[in-house]
Formats: sequence, structure tokens, C-alpha cells
Amino acid sequence: MAMSITELERSLTALRLSGMSATLQARALQVSSHEMDFIEAFSWLVQDELDRRRSRLLDRRYALSGLPERKDLKAFDWGYNPRLPKREVLELATLKFIDAREDALLIGPPGTGKSHAAKALAALAINRGYKVLYRETHQLIEDINEARELGSIRKYRTQLKAAELLLIDDLFLRKLPAQAGDELADVLMSRYEKGSTIITSNRPFEDWAKLLGDVVVVTPLLDRLMHHGHLLKFEGKSWRLKEAAARVAKRGSTE
Repeated sequence: MAMSITELERSLTALRLSGMSATLQARALQVSSHEMDFIEAFSWLVQDELDRRRSRLLDRRYALSGLPERKDLKAFDWGYNPRLPKREVLELATLKFIDAREDALLIGPPGTGKSHAAKALAALAINRGYKVLYRETHQLIEDINEARELGSIRKYRTQLKAAELLLIDDLFLRKLPAQAGDELADVLMSRYEKGSTIITSNRPFEDWAKLLGDVVVVTPLLDRLMHHGHLLKFEGKSWRLKEAAARVAKRGSTE
């Protein structure tokens, strides 16, 4: 006995074919209106299921990465700030540096687009199937300290080491605890030539020793990063000041 559309949808859902279930009625209508024959409609149903599974897999990858937003280089206004390292960023966007297990340092004043570019690179990597982990620097240090207190520091270090791309964002945006330099050095040394790391920071290298409170730590840390690394300097006008000026101008035009 033939099933009704509703019964077919329930059966497909029970078989964990929710992508096919979601579009079954639309595909059936295309067949009944002679827009498609059965084989063509069925092939589209299979594609619907594959698309749904890819979408869910991508959502899981984003959730596991900790990336707070999905940035896109297409939305980057390179013309506003011509002093940005556009060529170098677009070269990193090929993601060859991940396959080569190379690192990248994005250095420059606040508001110049470092985090936007870094998050866009991380999003590209997730979309292409790489295992990505994102942490703001202060969050990374807090996570390490918490894992140590809970007795799971070895497991957490394994997780950090396993990421094909680790993005450590906003280094020195907040004041770091005394042992932060040692913790960062341990993370970077464990990943050296095993995975790629991107670090964004608004402070030049000359300030790192003072901010981390340990010259001995900073030297090997930078040595590991720059041995197989890319240094991108973000200079020029601030995006945030541009956006703030635009908001002020908009309010003025409505008053």
C-alpha cells in the first residue's frame, strides 16, 4: 500500500533523512506538474539531503571552533585603508600556509582590521574542512588555568595541539596574568611545525618582553613564530573611527 506524503516525510525523518523530508513535497509537486521526471526529482532529493548534512557539519565545525562570528574578506573595504597588507592577506587566504604548518602574526593599531582578516581566514579554513580553534588571548589563558585546576590540563593541551589552525586573538588587549608568557610559550612550542597559529596584536614586538614580564620567554616564542611565519603589519586609519563618524553623521541628518 502506497504511503501518503505525510507518512513518507515521517519515514524519511525516522531514517534520519531530514533533508529529503524537508523538500519532499516541493519535489513531488515538480513531478506532478511535469517539470521533472521521477529520476531527476529523486536525484535532487538526494542532493537536498547531502546539502543538509554538509550544512549541519559546517555548523558543528563552527560551534567547536569557538569562532564568535563568520567574517568574510569580500566584505573588507580595502580602498578605505590602502596601507593594509592586502596582497599578503589574500595569499594567506589560499590556506597554503596551513598545509605548510606556517604561522602568521597580524600586528597593528586597534581598529585597522587585524581581527576581521584573521577571523575571515579562520572561517575559510572551517569551510574547507580544517580543524580550527579560536580563542581571545585572555580566554585562552583562563581556559588553561581552569583546565589545570580541574586536572584536565593534559587533555586541553592535546586539544590545542590537534587544531590545524589556532587563532589567538587580541594579544595584549587586556592585561595578562604573571604566568601568561610561559603558558603562551608552551602552547606555541607544542604546535611548532605541527600546526599553524595566527596571532593578532596591537603591540609591536619591542613591547612584548615588558608586557609578558619575561625576556627569556619572548625570545623563543618569537623565534618559533617567525621561523616559518608571515608578518603582516596593519597600518593606517581605524575602521571603528570611520563607523563612529558614520553613526554621528546619521544621527545628525535625522535631527
